[in-house]
Amino acid sequence: MLHTPELLAPAGSLAMLDTALAFGATAIYAGQPRYSLRVRNNDFGDLAVLKTGIDRVHAAGAQFYLVSNIFPHGAKIKTYVRDMAPVIALKPDALIMSDPGLMMMVREEWPDQPIHLSVQANTVNAAAVKFWARNGVSRVILSRELSLDEIADIRQACPDTELEVFVHGALCIAYSGRCLLSGYFNHRDPNQGSCTNSCRWDYRVREGKADASGDVYLIEEKGKREGEFNIIEEDEHGTYILNSKDLRGIEHVQKLIEIGVDSLKIEGRTKSPYYVARTAQAYRAAIDLAVAGQPLDPALIDSLDGLANRGYTTGFFERHHEASTQNYVRGNSESARSLYVGDVLRFDAERGGVEVDVKNRFAVGERLELVQPGGNRSITLSHMLKADGSETAIAPGNGHRVWLPLGPEAVGAFLTRFMAQDEKTPRESAGGCGSGGCESGGCESNA
Repeated sequence: MLHTPELLAPAGSLAMLDTALAFGATAIYAGQPRYSLRVRNNDFGDLAVLKTGIDRVHAAGAQFYLVSNIFPHGAKIKTYVRDMAPVIALKPDALIMSDPGLMMMVREEWPDQPIHLSVQANTVNAAAVKFWARNGVSRVILSRELSLDEIADIRQACPDTELEVFVHGALCIAYSGRCLLSGYFNHRDPNQGSCTNSCRWDYRVREGKADASGDVYLIEEKGKREGEFNIIEEDEHGTYILNSKDLRGIEHVQKLIEIGVDSLKIEGRTKSPYYVARTAQAYRAAIDLAVAGQPLDPALIDSLDGLANRGYTTGFFERHHEASTQNYVRGNSESARSLYVGDVLRFDAERGGVEVDVKNRFAVGERLELVQPGGNRSITLSHMLKADGSETAIAPGNGHRVWLPLGPEAVGAFLTRFMAQDEKTPRESAGGCGSGGCESGGCESNA
């Protein structure tokens, strides 16, 4: 029997935290805006909210890791110990850190506090893991830029240090978290927690005048900076300014478990409860199948295709895909994609149905899925009522409430709609994060 690794899920709010636990996560990571790399979409700057979150996680028998991985300038160094004292008193199970100076301060003030090394430290070899272990780090979150073979080599060389690996979520276009685009365009620095995800904006590529070095191309951001052109410089390896596909490593869960990785991590603290429900549910099932010695169910791959994404890649886990993984690379069945369309809020016996907060368009006659911790089920929608009780055939989209003929067991479910094979998601149609239509709620969270 293989060792069961931790399933570590993100939380930017108590709703995300509760959802992650309900759908199978065994650990949660969250951070305070001032000292982690997520300023926006983050409720845990409030100490009372943070305490509630830690207490709920511990009551569920899970672990809570507090992200404190900023690379601080001097002003934040002066306030760090003072601000962290009440936080440490709440007993997070570990601090996720990257700056050696802050680690030294934590060691001096709270010598028993466990520290996990952030992916921001870009640890890519066994010697670095040993260095950090000798300096009091109990777990190293390995760089996303490692292959499975390299992870296995580090595991063999460092058997006594816990290793954590990202398996799903956004990928940076530079070594994790070290991109400078946001700082260049908006004066908001990634390593200060205020990244605007400039790599994911909608750009147009235009031809420029050729020079002695070859063809020249210009990029123009659609929207606020139309008419401003930036030169794309390219060497023999390519160009580095356009965004990456998203990481989906579910087909490598079994191998990572066999290697002996201690924690499999989902990216996305700024995303939605629906995102964390789908991802935690899929990776929970993948882990359980692998530990039981059973093959991966391809339907788990399909279940992730309905999330807003920019296409999936296995990142750096493997250099060349084998023929046997062809369906994994493409996605097993595009016709099984689903779109998040609503939240089931409450049941009303007099109305004989449930109220749904609509997120995206759906209609009578379509096949819907109820995504729930106890298992998902699909239905064909027979009829629907508006808030005033009148019949309607269409739920138009975000901002509307409708009533569906479902029982009280549906309350709390995420509602999705199965999509046609050639249908585009709102995000695909609108052009990405900068244009609306993103049902997952955000982009990178480097922890």
